[in-house]
Amino acid sequence: MRTILGVIGGSGVYDIEGLKDATWAPVESPWGEPSDALLSGRLGEVDMVFLPRHGRGHRLTPSTINYRANIDVLKRAGVTDIISISACGSLREDLAPGTFVMADQFIDMTYARTKSFFGPGFVAHVSMADPVCPRLGQALDEAAAEIGVPHHLGGTYLTIEGPQFSSLAESRLYRTWGCDVIGMTNMPEAKLAREAEIPYATVAMVTDYDCWHPDHSHVQVSDVIEALHRNADNARRLIRALAPKLGPNRTPSPLGVEHVLDSAIMTPLGERDPALTQKLSAIVGRVMKT
Repeated sequence: MRTILGVIGGSGVYDIEGLKDATWAPVESPWGEPSDALLSGRLGEVDMVFLPRHGRGHRLTPSTINYRANIDVLKRAGVTDIISISACGSLREDLAPGTFVMADQFIDMTYARTKSFFGPGFVAHVSMADPVCPRLGQALDEAAAEIGVPHHLGGTYLTIEGPQFSSLAESRLYRTWGCDVIGMTNMPEAKLAREAEIPYATVAMVTDYDCWHPDHSHVQVSDVIEALHRNADNARRLIRALAPKLGPNRTPSPLGVEHVLDSAIMTPLGERDPALTQKLSAIVGRVMKT
């Protein structure tokens, strides 16, 4: 099976430079409008599909992103693996601005987003015990070491609803939970990728310390923007270094993500809602008749 690497770009990452035969193409989904058109091309021998999460021009807030449409169009484009890139705040002293954290766990504190492709008339339950594919996480860690960017393998990413940042009391509470970074976009993205049977990994790019830090009040907006641009440049370098590590010939996820729906679907074939079944055509196409 050939690798088709999907990259979802976060704040500051609205394109990928250096793609051969790069083309932007509008896409449609039965789940509504995705964030933007898809940028397709090749990095070396690896096919790539890029989607800017907030849209070019950063038009969408974390809560108004159509996460279902985004994952659906990547699935329809044949994407075999997803790398998520997102800006975040640090909840640990040793994870300084500029650090890339390859988080492997999530806590979902969002409340205003639709979190599943499934619903009344077609029910399924997938496991999220291990939300990140370790094969992708390890490759990202090796790529970060290769380009010389500060990085940390593993950690818990707390997703808040936003668009406001956390209060001081909340920030202190999240630290007692053992969270490492805080952001607004990786949920329900990771859950939907799992339902779509696409292995997922995230690069949480630290722009600043969250407000628990005693120096937080001294941080200037210009400092955060500078860190954002620096992280975006490093993210593009990271993806260019990652592509040859994955290679054109794909290795399956050790978690068996590609087959999670085999044991997840609860609604028998004859009881499924026809309209929802049609919308799910790309997501459950592999197991539609089981």
